[in-house]
This record gives sequence, structure tokens and C-alpha cells, in this order.
Amino acid sequence: MTLATAVTLFRLILVPVFAWLAIEYGKTVEQGNPHEELRWLAVITYITAAASDGIDGWVARRYDQKSLTGAILDPLTDKALLLTGIITLSLVEWGQDWHLPLWFVILVILRDIEILGGIIILYSINGKVPIRPHWTGKVCTVTQMVALGWVMLKLFDISPVYPTIIATIFTVWSGYAYYMMGYRQLPKNAARA
Repeated sequence: MTLATAVTLFRLILVPVFAWLAIEYGKTVEQGNPHEELRWLAVITYITAAASDGIDGWVARRYDQKSLTGAILDPLTDKALLLTGIITLSLVEWGQDWHLPLWFVILVILRDIEILGGIIILYSINGKVPIRPHWTGKVCTVTQMVALGWVMLKLFDISPVYPTIIATIFTVWSGYAYYMMGYRQLPKNAARA
């Protein structure tokens, strides 16, 4: 196992740790006695996991440790971390009406299913799927992270629904952009693209 893969596995292990800490903090909020140390441990765990994504990529490039395992495991771990954060912070109250709305979780999951389903369909038709990241996908991820951070950090006394609306716009936009990229790869449309 390479060092880069070990860092990715460490990040994967932090995902359920974050979820447990977030849920435990939510329980203390429900009881009316929030244990802020649990919230900060959850935040630190999430930030550590998110930051280690850059570290494993740097290690893989710097020490030429690119591997098929890492290429598959890294994006799956990224998605596991993001979805776990979004799902957990929609189901667990971190204060009075201080959570992500459930409709946002559904939208994020539907977009990911659309992209994964499109890849499967294109692969079954074309035998390959050239995957090129689109800028809206990157902005989508950033805005989703901002919405998560808004809930976790509680820096502003403005409802998390506002950053969630911005994340929603880019989630829908990127879903449409990836749909169109896939549509253009279908054999009947490839000549027109």
C-alpha cells in the first residue's frame, strides 16, 4: 500500500467518526445542553478529512504513487465525506432550525445518481466515457462545502437556508451541464457535437 492510499484510507475512517460526533452533538442540542466540545471535534474531524484530500493527491504526484486503487478510492472517499456531511447535517439539529433542509439532500443525491447513471449508460453504449470535470461541478462542490461549514461553524446568525439556496443553484446547473456532456457523447449526437 502506498502512502497516498494510506492517507485516503485515513480520510475514509474519519467519515464515520465525523458522523458519530455530529449525531452526539445533535443529541446534546435536543436535550437543551449543547456540548460545544463535541461540535468542535466534529468540525476538526471534518476539516482534517477534507484537508487530507489535498495531501494524498500531492503525495501521489510528488512521489509518483498513482495507482488504480487510489484513482477509484479517492473520489469515492470524497463523495462519502460530502454526502455524509450533507445527510447528517440535514437529519441532526445543531440548534433551533439550524440544519440543512431535507430537500437539499434529495437534490444532491438525485444529481449524483444522474451522473453515475449517465456514466453507466454511456459506458454500456460507447465502451468508454471520457470524463472531463466541468467548472460548475467544482463550484457546486465548493458551495455545498460552504453550506456545510455554515451549519457546523455557526459564525453568522443567518439561516443556513441561504447558502443552501446558492448551493442548490450550482447543484442543478452542474447536473444539467453533465447531462448535456453525456447527451453529446451518445452515438447519434457525437457527429453534431
